[in-house]
Amino acid sequence: MIERYSLPAMRRLWTATHKYETWLRVELLACDAMAAEGRIPPDAVETIRSRARIDVSRIDELERTTQHDVLAFVSAVAETVGPEGRYLHEGLTSSDVLDTALAVVLKEATAILRDDLSKLHAVLHDLAHRHRETIMIGRSHGVHGEPITFGVKMAIWYDEVSRHRRRLDQAEQEISVGKLSGSMGTFAHLPPSIEARVCEALGLAPDPVSNQVVQRDRHAAYLSVLSLIAASLDKFAVEIRHLQRTEVLEAEEYFAAGQKGSSSMPHKRNPIASENVSGLARVVKANAQAALDNVALWHERDISHSSVERIILPDTTMLLDYMLQRMASLLERLQVYPERMRKNLELTGGLVFSQRILLELVKRGASRDDAYVVVQGLAMRAWKGEGTFIELVRADRTVAAHLDHAALDACFDPVYYLRHLDEIYGRVFGPAGF
Repeated sequence: MIERYSLPAMRRLWTATHKYETWLRVELLACDAMAAEGRIPPDAVETIRSRARIDVSRIDELERTTQHDVLAFVSAVAETVGPEGRYLHEGLTSSDVLDTALAVVLKEATAILRDDLSKLHAVLHDLAHRHRETIMIGRSHGVHGEPITFGVKMAIWYDEVSRHRRRLDQAEQEISVGKLSGSMGTFAHLPPSIEARVCEALGLAPDPVSNQVVQRDRHAAYLSVLSLIAASLDKFAVEIRHLQRTEVLEAEEYFAAGQKGSSSMPHKRNPIASENVSGLARVVKANAQAALDNVALWHERDISHSSVERIILPDTTMLLDYMLQRMASLLERLQVYPERMRKNLELTGGLVFSQRILLELVKRGASRDDAYVVVQGLAMRAWKGEGTFIELVRADRTVAAHLDHAALDACFDPVYYLRHLDEIYGRVFGPAGF
């Protein structure tokens, strides 16, 4: 059983402590790089590394005066170091630290989301194979179409999550860049080699060209991918909500002993997890719009993006972490009802096999237009309650002139629609279908 909704790892990434720890990593690596290139004394770096400490309360105290978080951070750390603290932040601008550290945190967040996606992927793989031949009615516009299998529905979701896994990898590449190019991005006070050393140590690529900030199209692309994942989770949730409707009831969320669905109606079993995921998806998708608005900054930079990112980046990664875990748990315990699926398939008295009748008539010599008119006429009579479609087709002379009883019976066999399952599964899961 998947552990439900365990979020401490993602939450920790967005704490003040972890933020300052990551900033300090960047500052210390910059000192290492400068010492390696003879710009500051190596023994000063040893002192800085041995003495540097983070005191969140002291940083907060200084920020109340400076009104600048990075200055407060640098001053607070320098106090713990002593005279050698003067080498901290040498040649750097605030965004060198902020944007480079942010890339590190987003990579860490991505690792958690990747693990979440993998777990969801595995659950969908299991459902797709367990219900490979569980026949149900497919719906178009909410109306009965033709038979499908529940496994194929799950295979579609599995394939969609496969695409999201690839997109997440690409999105991680987009944001995995650092910059230590200085106030206007010209490396006026530190050479590009310092940036290269720091980025390599952090597992980042140097941003090929920057101004005072890493350009926010990268972060917008990242948030767009996260919103796409949320959109798919919303899609899955909406489908489950439809399937759980009383009139359908082909699948439903697990309902635990002691669980209550309504304060007033004891009979209620509501799809609360799906509704929760659908609701949160709206927040994640809205955050992507905010990230798009962050792309347009004044000249070489402003800080209009900063306040927004302090909300949308923690919120989006934490929400998606939660949503992925909740959807995986929901699907792992999903109650699937094959007998109800079969009953619903048969609800229209064979109407869903109309295309099969049409094609067989054409195959046996009838014109398509004539065959369509005949079959549609019989279908409309069935809709009006003049008899079941099967009964009306069997009694029709035009149909009988082309199809004998055996051929007609074969047209109403739902197994016919499963004959290409091996190829479909091979396309999704590989040649062996697994």
